[in-house]
Amino acid sequence: MTSSTAAVSEPAAPPAVPLLEMRGITKHFTGVTALQDVSLTLAAGEVLGLMGENGAGKSTLLKILSGVQPPSAGEIRLDGQPVSFQGPQDAMRAGIVTIYQELSLIPTLSVAENIFIGRAPLGRLGLVDWGRMRREAREIIARVGLAMDPQTPVSALSVAEQQMVEIARALSLSSRLIIMDEPTSALSETEVTRLLAIMDRLRLDGVAIMFVTHRLDEASEICDRMTVLRDGRLAGHLSREGGRAIPPPSIVERMVGRAASDLYARPAERATAGEVRLSVRGLRTLRDPEAPHAIVLDGVDLDLRAGEILGVAGLVGSGRTEMARAIFGADRIAGGTITLDGRPIAPASPADAIALGIGLVPEDRKHEAIFPALGILPNFSVASLRAYSNALGLMAQSRERRDLLEHKSLLNIRMTSAEQPISSLSGGNQQKVILARWLARDPKVLIVDEPTRGVDVGAKAEVHQILVQLAARGIAILVISSELPEILAVSDRIVTMRQGRITGEMPAGEASEERLMALMAIGSSTDSVQETTA
Repeated sequence: MTSSTAAVSEPAAPPAVPLLEMRGITKHFTGVTALQDVSLTLAAGEVLGLMGENGAGKSTLLKILSGVQPPSAGEIRLDGQPVSFQGPQDAMRAGIVTIYQELSLIPTLSVAENIFIGRAPLGRLGLVDWGRMRREAREIIARVGLAMDPQTPVSALSVAEQQMVEIARALSLSSRLIIMDEPTSALSETEVTRLLAIMDRLRLDGVAIMFVTHRLDEASEICDRMTVLRDGRLAGHLSREGGRAIPPPSIVERMVGRAASDLYARPAERATAGEVRLSVRGLRTLRDPEAPHAIVLDGVDLDLRAGEILGVAGLVGSGRTEMARAIFGADRIAGGTITLDGRPIAPASPADAIALGIGLVPEDRKHEAIFPALGILPNFSVASLRAYSNALGLMAQSRERRDLLEHKSLLNIRMTSAEQPISSLSGGNQQKVILARWLARDPKVLIVDEPTRGVDVGAKAEVHQILVQLAARGIAILVISSELPEILAVSDRIVTMRQGRITGEMPAGEASEERLMALMAIGSSTDSVQETTA
C-alpha cells in the first residue's frame, strides 16, 4: 500500500466541546450489522466529508443522525449533551437538517412557499402573512447567492437553483449542521464550483457541514477532515496537513483497503482490435424547435473496431450523448451514413438498433435505464423479451432466471434474489445489471455513456474490468465519459468532441489529460497550441 501524504490518524484536535459527537454508533437489522462501533466529531464551521463505497454504512449513519432511525447502540451528543431523536422533526429542532440527493421540493409551489412549507409566518388573524414570507425568503435566498423573485415557481428553476433553494430552506430552520448527501451529482462543473463557494461561505458563518460524495476531487477541495467507512466500520480519519488538500489516493486506500493505483490496473496484453465494426461518416442532426439549445451533430466521422474500446471525451454540451443517441436510433439523423460490418444501416428507433445488434447504456441510469419499481429479473430481461418467450408469448422464466444467475456470477452482481427491487441495489450493481442486460443479447456494438456515474470507487474498477472483458469477447465498445482519468484508464483509442464535431484522435498510450483537454476546449492539441504561440 502506498504511503499517504495526508495525516491518517484521529481527527485534528477539535474544540474542547465539539458541536457534534457520535460515539460507538452501532446498528443491527435482522441478520445484518450495518454499522459497528463508529465514532466521529464535527465542530461548528467545519466541513467533514463522510466517505465510503456504496454499502459502507454512510446512509445508515445519516439516517441515525437525522432521526430517521434509532441506533442499536452508541450515543449522539450536541454541545456535549446527550440527545435522542424520535424522528426527523426532533433532529430539525436541534438544528440538524438533511439535504438529500433526491430533492424534496414541490414543483407547483413558489420558492418562498417551499422554504417555509409547514411553518408559514402567520398574521394576527391566523392567516398566512404573505408579505413577511416573501421578505424573509428574499433575505434567505440572497445568502446562497440567488437573485430571484421568491414567488417564482420551483418548476421554473434549474436543478442547481433548486439545490440552492434546499440550502436556503435549511438556513431558514436556523440550522447548525447541514448534511449534504451527494449534492453535486446532477450539477455541471460551473454549478459545482458555485455550490462549493456557498459551502465555504456557510463555514465562515459557523454552520457545520457533513458532505457525502463519490467525487473525491470535490471532497478533497472542500473538506477540512474526512471520516471513512468500510463495510460498516470506521476505516480511519483523514485531515488536512499544512493547509494542503487531502490527496484522493489517500481517500481511496481507506475506502477500499488497497492502493488507488491497483484499482485501474489493466491487462498488460490486450487483444488486437479486429476489422471495422461500426463506421459513421458525415453524421448530422437537425436542431429541435422544442429544444433550441440542444447540441446538433455537424459532420461526425468515426470508426469503431471489433474488440476495441473507443473512448469519447468532451466537455458538457460537446455532442457526445447526441452522437450515441443518433447511432442508437433515438434521435433523427438529418444526414450522413452509418455502416455495421460494412453494410449500410438506418436505425429509425432504438428497437431497430437493438435488432441490428447495437446496445446502449444511457448516462441517466435512473430515468432511462432501469425500472425502479420492478425486480432485478425483469430489468435484466427487458431487452430480450422475445428470446425469453415461447410460441404462446409466455415468458420462459426458468431460462430467464438461469441466465440472470449466470451473469450474476460473471459480473459479480451483489444481490439477494431475482425478485429483489433493482432500486435497492447500489449504483454499481444497478450498472452491472444493465450491462448484463446487453451481454445476454451478445451485441455487436455496445455504447456506454458515463459508465460509472454515481458509482463508488471500488465498483468503478469492477465496471472498467467488465468493459475490458467484453471487448476481449470481440464486442466493439464505445465509452463516453466526463472523467478523463476514466477515459485514459479504459480506452484503447480516444477521440475528442467539441460543438458537435470530432476534434482529435489518438491511441490511449499517447494521450494525456492536458492533450485531451486542449482538444476538448479549443479543438487543438497542446503541441499545436505551443507551436502557434511560439
